[in-house]
Amino acid sequence: DIILVSVVGISGLEATLAALKSGKDIALANKETLVAGGNLVMEVARKSGSNIIPVDSEHSAIFQCLQGSNGNNEIQKILLTASGGPFRGYKREQLEKVRVGDALKHPRWNMGKKVTVDSATLMNKGLEVIEAKWLFDMDIDKIEVLIHPQSIVHSMVQFIDGSILAQLGATDMRLPILYAFTWPNRLSADLPTVDFPTLGNLSFEEPDIKSFPSLQLAYEALRNNGTMPAVLNAANEIAVEGFLKSSLSFVNIPLIVEKAMTHHKAISKPTLEDILLADKET
Repeated sequence: DIILVSVVGISGLEATLAALKSGKDIALANKETLVAGGNLVMEVARKSGSNIIPVDSEHSAIFQCLQGSNGNNEIQKILLTASGGPFRGYKREQLEKVRVGDALKHPRWNMGKKVTVDSATLMNKGLEVIEAKWLFDMDIDKIEVLIHPQSIVHSMVQFIDGSILAQLGATDMRLPILYAFTWPNRLSADLPTVDFPTLGNLSFEEPDIKSFPSLQLAYEALRNNGTMPAVLNAANEIAVEGFLKSSLSFVNIPLIVEKAMTHHKAISKPTLEDILLADKET
């Protein structure tokens, strides 16, 4: 009935397309599927009538906020929240000295190594911007990123009348996974909730694009569209792998990605083969 896609990397793309073509609903936790093949995936989903239910905490939050809304014409913008990672507030000079062990100490979430490094560079949020564009059929200029260190507000939707709906919850991935499996219903579960009296303050700030250019690169890849997001994703995968092996410095990760994007001539309406070739060549 429903397939949870939770593999890392572009390996999720072909499996997701096959599941959609067979008419199954997808609980999607694999960012790269929509980053690399968003247009293709959403087109297949439309034809098959399958639902794609997001499992990422941020996209699940947006999905929940949109239940009962009457289409995109009511949405002013989407506010994607990010913890800021372990290096929030660092400047480039400080980032030049960070090591693998530092990058893997995420302040809020316990995730795999690749996703944790992506969170530290803000590339994770950049990939989520691209994902949000396809999931919610949203113009790129209506997707905004906010740094929210407490990771309690998982994301928000601002509507045209000025109202803002936010989804709040504990930092526990079991919550969005459960919702994806039970949607459109909710199931009673013994999972953690937010203790507001002991929570303290919730704070928000703008992302530092100068120190963390990966986020901006994701916006640029989406504006170029076609095969460019696949190139962004592939270059980032290899760069992060290099950093994890200590053969590449942290600040060089976005430089490698930018170089790959500069050398690529995007195909505007790619087939699956075009996307996989762009990934392989990158």
